[in-house]
Amino acid sequence: MQLRFAARSAKASPIIALLLIGSSTSPLSSHAFSSLSMSAAASPPRNIVVVGGGIQGTSVAYHLSKSSSLPENSKITVLEAKAPASAASGKGGGFMARSWGDGGNTQQLHHLAFDMYETLAEEVGCETYRKLPVLSVRPGFSGEGGAKKARKSAALGPLMPDWLDGSVGPIQPMGYGDDTAQITPSEFVNKMLEKAGDKIEVRLGTCEGVETEQGSDRGARRITGVKYTPRDDSGTAAVETIPADAVIVSAGPWSCAAEDWFQGAVELPMEGVKSTSIVWKKPEDSDVDATALFCGEDNRFGTHLEVYPRPDGTIYICGIGGSDYISKEELKAGAYREVCEAKESRVEAASSSFKEMSATYKAKGELEKVQACMRPCPPDAQPYMGKVPGWNGAYINAGHNCWGIAWAPACGKSISELVLEGESSSIDLTPFDPARFTPVGKRGGRGRKRQGESVGEQW
Repeated sequence: MQLRFAARSAKASPIIALLLIGSSTSPLSSHAFSSLSMSAAASPPRNIVVVGGGIQGTSVAYHLSKSSSLPENSKITVLEAKAPASAASGKGGGFMARSWGDGGNTQQLHHLAFDMYETLAEEVGCETYRKLPVLSVRPGFSGEGGAKKARKSAALGPLMPDWLDGSVGPIQPMGYGDDTAQITPSEFVNKMLEKAGDKIEVRLGTCEGVETEQGSDRGARRITGVKYTPRDDSGTAAVETIPADAVIVSAGPWSCAAEDWFQGAVELPMEGVKSTSIVWKKPEDSDVDATALFCGEDNRFGTHLEVYPRPDGTIYICGIGGSDYISKEELKAGAYREVCEAKESRVEAASSSFKEMSATYKAKGELEKVQACMRPCPPDAQPYMGKVPGWNGAYINAGHNCWGIAWAPACGKSISELVLEGESSSIDLTPFDPARFTPVGKRGGRGRKRQGESVGEQW
């Protein structure tokens, strides 16, 4: 099936809120669900724009498209600056671990997303999802003592990959494949778009802001459109508008530009961490065992490698060190959105560190790809997920740090619930309030406020 990169959207429609009261155990629950579906079918169609075509934005769009709360004939548009999965979602490792959270607010994202991935991968026809064991490896030791000892262990022996045959120290298990898994994120993005078909339109261009009208509350604004410059190599394209009654900003580190789009109603402090990764070619004469490695600090090269063999026989490596830190001001200006190149010194460091651990790759390994991407990091290492205060139909889903790929299904589902049903029933979004760094008096944009709440012009 071909993805649809289509032209203009249909005219925006008003928002209809639906409230379903009841529980799964109520004798009226099936009737209520039927009524909700009928109400959705009878409601005016929605025009929803998701800014950002990475795994997070696409997951939001996909869950919107399959929701029973989406009115018939609704239009969902993914506005992507370059191409789907062209940034971190095309260059990330795709590792996920259900129980590796810190027990805090984001633990719920780890659990729900991990539980969803296997079913979703089958649903969309994604072939790169698989569960795999994980080992902790200490590099920097001479000789092969660590690997030889591990192979003799009844517990570790079955987990040891053949290619881990170089100089390493102690090895310990970190996961046995019951709650650790991987997926190639670019494949997942494209499979979601293929599965959704005509329900999602992908439009290429750079978001320039939003159009609004008076909202339901005095002083509030209502989204009526999303302004963008179509992608055009000539550089002569004029700004166009996609009619919209809702916009979800899910553009990774570049989402901080929404501060300006929403006229200061929300402050989104963000830092982009630009890091290099490498991919080794599949050896011609052997398979590549599926065991991931998390390596300790290798002081010889300044690395702490994460090593992920993929189903196609390549090996992806990150944790290379030497990252660059990109300011919010640079991100707002689009830094590294078009071109994000690897740092050659770190490529050499990672290659050298891995070759010390793998005699196989030291002898005949060949790099297939060197690359770099950015992860979006709020100051408190928690994502921005929720409504923009004082703006009807404006939402943020960004700042997921290194877990953006791992959390994508849970984020997509919860944000789609928030947009279509008024609240998320899957995830408690309270800790992720996009306005948590916004001074109370600034929240909500224009209009008179009392402690951040719109109170109308007469107060």
